[in-house]
Amino acid sequence: MKFMKLGSKPDSFQTDDNNIRYVQSELASDITVAIGDVKFHLHKFPLLSKSACLQKLVATTNEDNSNEVDISDIPGGPAAFEICAKFCYGMTVTLNAYNVVAAWCAAEYLGMHEAIEKGNLIYKVDVFLNASILRSWKDSIIVLQTTKSLTPLSEELKVINQCIEAIAIKACVDVTKVDWSYTYNRKKLPEENGNDPNWNGVRNRAVPKDWWVEDLCELEIDLYKRIIVNIKTKVRVPDEVIGEALKAYAYRRLSGFYKGMIQCKDVGKYRSVIDTIVWLLPAEKGSVSCSFLLKLLKAAITVDSGDMVKGQLVRRIGEQLEEANVNDILIRAPEGESTKYDVDTVHKLVEEFLMQDRNAVIESAEGDQEVIEIRRPGILSDASKLMVAKLIDSYLAELAKDRNLPLSKFVDLAEMVSSISRPAHDGLYRAIDMYLKEHPSISKSERKKICKLMNCRKLSVDACMHAVQNERLPLRVVVQVLFFEQVRAAASSGSSTPDLPKGIKDLKNGSYGSSRSIATNPEEDWDTVATAEELKALKGELAALRMANGVGGIERNGNDSRNSSIDKAAVSKMKGLLKSKKIFTKLWSSKAGQGGDNSGSDSSESHGSAIPEEAKSTPSRNRRNSVS
Repeated sequence: MKFMKLGSKPDSFQTDDNNIRYVQSELASDITVAIGDVKFHLHKFPLLSKSACLQKLVATTNEDNSNEVDISDIPGGPAAFEICAKFCYGMTVTLNAYNVVAAWCAAEYLGMHEAIEKGNLIYKVDVFLNASILRSWKDSIIVLQTTKSLTPLSEELKVINQCIEAIAIKACVDVTKVDWSYTYNRKKLPEENGNDPNWNGVRNRAVPKDWWVEDLCELEIDLYKRIIVNIKTKVRVPDEVIGEALKAYAYRRLSGFYKGMIQCKDVGKYRSVIDTIVWLLPAEKGSVSCSFLLKLLKAAITVDSGDMVKGQLVRRIGEQLEEANVNDILIRAPEGESTKYDVDTVHKLVEEFLMQDRNAVIESAEGDQEVIEIRRPGILSDASKLMVAKLIDSYLAELAKDRNLPLSKFVDLAEMVSSISRPAHDGLYRAIDMYLKEHPSISKSERKKICKLMNCRKLSVDACMHAVQNERLPLRVVVQVLFFEQVRAAASSGSSTPDLPKGIKDLKNGSYGSSRSIATNPEEDWDTVATAEELKALKGELAALRMANGVGGIERNGNDSRNSSIDKAAVSKMKGLLKSKKIFTKLWSSKAGQGGDNSGSDSSESHGSAIPEEAKSTPSRNRRNSVS
């Protein structure tokens, strides 16, 4: 039994060793309030005068001759009830962002309304919440975090809605009017490093448009979703800022996300975060980067999100695939697959990219004097196509390193971009060479099939030098590379018609020897890899052609007889490789086929070096190994 001294006003609760809380007094307590294993020894008068709930409970206990009431289900538990009890006793109550919702829910449970007493606790809490807490940016977020353990009552009291609205309004405020504290560590600012020469000790910088995104990362995904939806409905925040907010949240909430390989601790929770972020993505193209979308796709595959989520990401990525780099699209194959990377998904991405052109609609509007063509936005530019073609060439070079990769997957993906015009095929040549290196046991027909993907006419000078020395290429390809280099040399030296040299035309009327057995099948011979002797001869031929090009550039003056003698000298070195008129005719026709099938809409020839980034990877002319 506890006592309160008459005429005194208690200012705090005491707790004894038995987890009993009481008011230090000389007046005996006449009611015990039990909340779980915590008991409060209190007095009826101050409690009953403000709580309708306790009035009813005490009336029931009186009938049972008991002075104990159990309210273990009160929201907020013993801490929240103690705030209510202190208010009843007239003690000083300290409310803040961490306990105000709990106090409100407990007061609602106890029925501390205005009808019981004017100026009761619910009224006081409501005033404090609106006048102080919801005016503060960070306090509003803290309050919202505390509501998680107090649902559904906090939802019924509309506390959550009030907090969400307050936060969304502040996020949409003009940045020039933001004068409150916020967290912003995402970009290192010069004045924070002490490196700003204009900083005189007073921080005076423009508020960034995405100033609010980091603080919201503290919220759980369900509340975060509701805030972002509220912000988007106000149509005051640019889509790219919304995209930046989603990116920041993913980086904070998904471990390993920034590396493109999340570490799942709770698959269900991670899936919910990923699915919600995808659902919240702004519709505007470019509002989020392609790299971020690809990270989301990798994460969605890892946590096994639904087909709808993955399909939406594939569509979005396809619309801006030209922004991606090779590392972005290196998606690991699911467990149990024999291949290292998920080629099928990349196939879908390229398909979506190319679909934009196929779906492009040209509308014609007839005016009084002219017809105006209106092209739907989103039609692919030549620059975008070229970037995707180069991206896939580099991706194929990475795929080729996988010894379990079927040739069909390699060829199918390469053929998807074969119609895209590009000035050089060095990247594709590197990919093909890498595949041949890692898959030495493929058949002649497969070797021929993969080499047909490449247009020998579009190899740079350095790539041609490497190809002529490449022991992995079929003889047919090596000779074609040599021929195109000769055509290029002739064109550079001033020849008016880069056609078959006269000496080679003369070969049609003669018979030719061969270093190979006459008994072998001539057609198959061309699809076998070149021998060291043949490569050596072809290397010499290419060197002679390059030298002839230099001489021709100095002593042009219409010296056709000199060019003719050079052609005949070049042809003499090839006689050992050409077997018959039939074989040569086949070679020439296949040259036309290979050059035409893969050149797409680009009919021009490349007379210079390859694209700069491809040239950087081209090996020296003395190397005989892979260019990759």
